[in-house]
Amino acid sequence: MAISAALVKELRERTGAGMMECKKALVAAAGDIEAAIEAMRKSGQAKAAKKAGRIAADGRVEVLIAPDGRRGVVVEVNSETDFVAKDDSFGAFAAGVAATALASRAPDAEALADLPLVGAADGHSVNAAREALVTKIGENIQVRRLVRFDESEGMLYSYRHGLRIGVLLEMAGGDATLGRDLAMHIAASSPLCVSEEDVPAETLAKEREIIRAQALESGKPAEIVDRIIGGRIGKFFEEVTLLGQPFVKDPDQRVGKLVADKGARVLRFARIEVGEGVEKRVENFADEVSAAARQHND
Repeated sequence: MAISAALVKELRERTGAGMMECKKALVAAAGDIEAAIEAMRKSGQAKAAKKAGRIAADGRVEVLIAPDGRRGVVVEVNSETDFVAKDDSFGAFAAGVAATALASRAPDAEALADLPLVGAADGHSVNAAREALVTKIGENIQVRRLVRFDESEGMLYSYRHGLRIGVLLEMAGGDATLGRDLAMHIAASSPLCVSEEDVPAETLAKEREIIRAQALESGKPAEIVDRIIGGRIGKFFEEVTLLGQPFVKDPDQRVGKLVADKGARVLRFARIEVGEGVEKRVENFADEVSAAARQHND
């Protein structure tokens, strides 16, 4: 089957492998990039596949929490360029979208489209205001994601890193300083979930399979493979769970111990980074493909 240059480029960026290796893996996986990554990790070709999604689109995130600390939202609004993401009109629109989300019960970004945009002097809906901004700025603009926490058992805390990363955290106990520190940690370390118990069974099973394949490929005796898997799964938990990670402000301390020492309990969190999983327009990649193809044929 035909494999697009954009797909090859994405696999390269997510694995660190060479272009031809990526193309072969995609052909073997019939264009399924996740299957190709898994196969490359098993064979040892991939350096890593740690990104949840390729950071490609531009735009900004907005995080808002209600005054009572029990309701909050994170929204992502996309633009084509970083220049527009920093534009005041775009920023005002994104802030209005977040305010609209917080004031409503909209479950997702699509449900926001027909609601009146908070702060719009002309009473336009979110979608009408978006279309007017597209006409004014000349770029495609989309309200891509909305995550909301309602009726929280604990208190909500937030952190935004620049314009691109937004975190919403629900915590019982502790204090505002701890809440902000943990939200900042989540922004920096991008955990998959709160604790080991929250790791999806499918994710854990796939990681075990990959570790087993890597161990057997390296010539390890079958009788010790299970011990190898046990040790590496422990490290995997430390990498992907919030409570297992070293605290960014004190790497000698695990987040789990910090939270316990403060008498707190993390209930849930959401982390949104602009452009996760969105394919951006590729510039001059055709030239790179052609040059690599010529070198391969030589």
